[in-house]
Amino acid sequence: MSQPPSAPATPPPDAGVKLVSLYQPHKKIYAKAVEGRFNNWRWVFVWLTQIIFYGLPWMMWNDRQAMLFELTSRRFYIFGLVLYPQDFIYLTALLLVSAYGLFLFTAVAGRLWCGYACPQTVYTEIFMWIERKFEGDRVKRMKLDQAPWSSDKLWRKTGKHAAWIVFSLWTGFTLVGYFTPIRDLAAAALTLSFGPWEWFWIPFYGFATWGNAGFMREQVCKYMCPYARFQSAMFDKDTLIITYDAERGEPRGSRSKKADPKALGLGSCVDCNLCVQVCPTGIDIRKGLQYECIGCAACIDVCDEVMGKMGYAKGLVRYDTENGLEQHLDRTQTLRRIFRPRVLIYTAVMILICTAVGASLALRTPFKADIVRDRASLARVVEEGWVENVYRLQIMNAAESKQTYDLKVDGLPGLALIDFRPQTLGPAEARWVTVSLRVPPETAGATKAGAHEVHFTIERVASATDGAVSLREKTTFMLPR
Repeated sequence: MSQPPSAPATPPPDAGVKLVSLYQPHKKIYAKAVEGRFNNWRWVFVWLTQIIFYGLPWMMWNDRQAMLFELTSRRFYIFGLVLYPQDFIYLTALLLVSAYGLFLFTAVAGRLWCGYACPQTVYTEIFMWIERKFEGDRVKRMKLDQAPWSSDKLWRKTGKHAAWIVFSLWTGFTLVGYFTPIRDLAAAALTLSFGPWEWFWIPFYGFATWGNAGFMREQVCKYMCPYARFQSAMFDKDTLIITYDAERGEPRGSRSKKADPKALGLGSCVDCNLCVQVCPTGIDIRKGLQYECIGCAACIDVCDEVMGKMGYAKGLVRYDTENGLEQHLDRTQTLRRIFRPRVLIYTAVMILICTAVGASLALRTPFKADIVRDRASLARVVEEGWVENVYRLQIMNAAESKQTYDLKVDGLPGLALIDFRPQTLGPAEARWVTVSLRVPPETAGATKAGAHEVHFTIERVASATDGAVSLREKTTFMLPR
C-alpha cells in the first residue's frame, strides 16, 4: 500500500516575517546652548514679543485699558478705535494681511516666522533658558536624567517645573487680561475670586503653555503645525534657506587644527556634529533641507564658531538659495533675485489691503445703527385710520465722548416719526430705541399694499468738539391690504 505523502512541516508563526513599526518612538532632544548673531536676533524677538504681550494689557488710553476685547458688552478697544461685531471686516483684513505677510516672508527667506517670532519657538526658548538655569547645559542635563533620584536631582527638577508653572500661569493670566480688564483680574487674583470663565481659561492656557513649551516642543512643529507641511509650496530655487555647502564641506572628517585638509583629501566640515546638537528639532542640516527645519539658524552660529577656531572661512552652513549654490552666485546676485513675480504679487496685495483698510478706518463713520422691524406686528391701523409700523433702532456710539443723535425719515408721502426724542449716548455706549412710523389714511388708500422702501437718517448733532455726521439706513414700511 502506498503511504500518503507527509504534510509539510508548519513553519513557526514568525518565520520570515519582519515587523515594521509605523510610529517612530520619541527620543528626547537635548539642544545645546549656542551664541552668535542669529541667536542674538532670536533673543531680540523674544524680548520684543514678550514686552508687547505682557505690557500691552496694562497700558491705559482715555481712562480705560488700551487694548481690550470686551466680549460681554461686544466692544473691542484698540487704542483710539472702538469696534463692534459689525466691524468684523477689519478682522478679516487683518487675517489676510497676516497670511500674505507669511507667504511673502516665506518666499523671500524661508521660515523666518517659525525661527524667530512664532509663540512656540519663543516660549520654547524661554523654557529652555529656565531649564539650563536649573539643570545646566546639554551634557549635564543628559547625565542628570540618567542618574538615579537624589536630593540634588529632586530639587533641580522640582525648581524647574515650579518656575515653568508660575510662568505659564502668568501667561494664561495675561492672555485672559485681554478679554477681562486686567486690573480687575489682578484684584480678583489677590482674593482668588475669579469668575467661572476665568477659573477655566487661566489654568487652561497655563497648562497649554507648560505642555507645549516644556514637553512637546519640537513635536508641535513637526507633527501638529500645518505650516511645516505646505511650506514647500511657497519655496522656490531663489528662496533664502539654511543650507550646507556640500561642495565645500565634503568629504567630511576630523583633523587637527594644524592639518592641511587638502593634503588629507578632506573638505571643510570637521564632522564635529555640533550642528545637530544645537538643533531644537534634532535634524542634521548636512542632509539637505528638511521639513522639520524651523529656520532658527542655530547651526549657522555654531558652525561659524567652529570654522573660526579652525581658521577656515565662515559660511559652510549659511543662508543661501538653491540657485546660489548650484550657480555659485555671489551675495549681490542672490539678493537681486528676491524681486521675482511671486514676491512682487504678495507685496502688491499686502499694500492694496493695507491701503484699503487705512482708508476705511479714516473715512469710518463714528457711530453705527441697526434697524430691526418689530416681529410682533408687521403693520397696524391706529386712531383716525393712520397705519403704523414699529421698529427697533440700535445706535452705537463708536466715539469716546458723549454724543447726541437725532432721527429723520422719508420715503412715503406724509410719513411721520412718532414721539422720538434725540438720544444722548455716553462714550462707546450702545442703546436700543423703539421707533414708530405712521402714514396718513390718504397715503394708505392711494398706495399699493405690501412693502415700500423708506429711509432712516441718523444724525450726530454737532458739538463744540465734533461736527455733524449723518448715516442713512434703508428698511421697509408695510401697508396692509
